Amino acid sequence: MKSPNSIHINGYKHISYQSDTFSEKEMVLKSKSFHEWLDKRRSVRDFSDTPVPKEVIENLIRSASTAPSGAHKQPWTFCAISNPALKTKIRKEAEVEEKENYENRMSERWKKDLEPLDTNMNKPFLEIAPWLIIAFKKVYEFEEDGGKHNNYYVNESIGIACGMLISAIHNAGLVTLTHTPSPMNFLAKILDRPSNERAFLLLPVGYPKFPAYVPDLDRKGLDQMAVFYE
Repeated sequence: MKSPNSIHINGYKHISYQSDTFSEKEMVLKSKSFHEWLDKRRSVRDFSDTPVPKEVIENLIRSASTAPSGAHKQPWTFCAISNPALKTKIRKEAEVEEKENYENRMSERWKKDLEPLDTNMNKPFLEIAPWLIIAFKKVYEFEEDGGKHNNYYVNESIGIACGMLISAIHNAGLVTLTHTPSPMNFLAKILDRPSNERAFLLLPVGYPKFPAYVPDLDRKGLDQMAVFYE
């Protein structure tokens, strides 16, 4: 007997879900190849100014928006910027905060830990990369009567979405870098975002400069990051 395409639960429509299934051998191969592909991803600081089509950026954001979220509230806004004047403003304000971080806020241990990454207070990629995607988290929503209500698990939700966005960027053959100039309040001001949005993460997106070099780093092995209870 064929299952119905949709049913109602507690008065809400639910549709039939169909997933791809694989044999155990196929699952092992697919999971292994996906890890090997994703393991090639690196954070890149040297960008080319080669243009990236807007349609690509739109598809990346659509991919990020498939992430699960608390009560399916989708508490995010992704601002994509290619405007040179706006990128220059963002770089200027970001470097003000980064200068303060490096000179007064960050501990010596923190700065020492950053040495292998070859990062500093200067952020030219904010102007060079053809696109900046800034993820804003929506702490609450406005109601029609002017009131407001909080969203649920906002940090968790947008964190998952940003992880999926980074994977989508890698899948498109592009590179990015997670940038969090702290505090990031200036981003909402520059982009004139509403009061319920807070900047969460800034991702420059584009092609790597040729040649581009990244630190030769090792990732933790499975025995260092996973515990199995069987």
